[in-house]
Amino acid sequence: MNNFIAEFRQYTDWLPNWIVSIGLLVAAILIGLAVHRLTFRIFTRLVENKDLFWRSVVSRGRRPLRVAILTFTLSVAATIAPLAARPAEIIRHVLLIAFILVLGWSAKAALHIWMTVYLRRFKLDAEDNLLARAHVTQSRIAERIAGAMIVVLTIAAMLMTFPAVQQYGVSVLASAGVAGIVLGLALQPMLKNIFAGIQLAITQPIRIDDALIVEGEWGNVEEITSTYVVVKLWDWRRMILPLSYFIENPFQNWTREGSALIGTVMIYLDYTIPVSVIRKKVEEIAAASKIWDRRVVNVQVTDFRESVMEIRILVSANNAPKTFDMRCEMREKLVEFIQLEYPNALPKVRTDRHLDGSGAAVLGAASHASLQS
Repeated sequence: MNNFIAEFRQYTDWLPNWIVSIGLLVAAILIGLAVHRLTFRIFTRLVENKDLFWRSVVSRGRRPLRVAILTFTLSVAATIAPLAARPAEIIRHVLLIAFILVLGWSAKAALHIWMTVYLRRFKLDAEDNLLARAHVTQSRIAERIAGAMIVVLTIAAMLMTFPAVQQYGVSVLASAGVAGIVLGLALQPMLKNIFAGIQLAITQPIRIDDALIVEGEWGNVEEITSTYVVVKLWDWRRMILPLSYFIENPFQNWTREGSALIGTVMIYLDYTIPVSVIRKKVEEIAAASKIWDRRVVNVQVTDFRESVMEIRILVSANNAPKTFDMRCEMREKLVEFIQLEYPNALPKVRTDRHLDGSGAAVLGAASHASLQS
């Protein structure tokens, strides 16, 4: 290599050094781009019949590969070129930074590809998606934390190539106690959410697509990032909450162990209606519904009021939205049935007239109730 460099400089002594250097660097860039194009085509052909992972690696590795090849060709050109000491130092420094960037970039791309391919095995749109939601939640939180660590380490490695930063790093290590306290206080909110994310990934009080009641609002977990959680509310609004919220505050999770739920319908009817008829009709409505999951249907008289009895109807469905729709369907069809078959059993205001001893009309007590649910 040294003999080649000596011979090359001997043949180019008649040209100014700066022209030779610029020509070599430009040639290195053109050669690097040509090599990258040829290499990428070869890799694309090789993985045409491979599985998705390798095709994704080649597709997403196109830009990091270009930077890596250009770094190599430019480093060779910088070695051959008759550069002055200062320009040569600057170019080598830039190439070192580019090499570190390629390593971090490649690591983050490989992590994302592996996680994407891994999560393809789990379908969130399945009827029973508890296992899928658990894996997706853990994987996405882990990917974001690992990705953030790769970015931090890459930036730190790039900064450590500067002598001034190296000296500062040594001084920080020398006073690690004070620096650690100051840094911990400054980064407390970020560190709090990072540790909360790790705890969420392990314990999983919430998962992707979980149905929650939080801050008095009902919605589904749409996204879990490394610092916050996005909850898509029932009316399509988004509630943004820090990760630490779900560690420090109580909330309701309707899909913690499964997505199936039991819905409750309360109806108030006159004592004259046969409960057995209501029970039979409720079972008939549930059996004819496409929403009912065939698990729970029950009718019970849960209370007696002054003029009505309280009847509770339980009916189940596969998830929270279907449970809500099942309750609405049960109310509509049951009220329609009662209106047609037992209209006198519906709650109403009653007035009884009778005569006292003197023949004057006296109004009896009136009572009324209304349908509730």
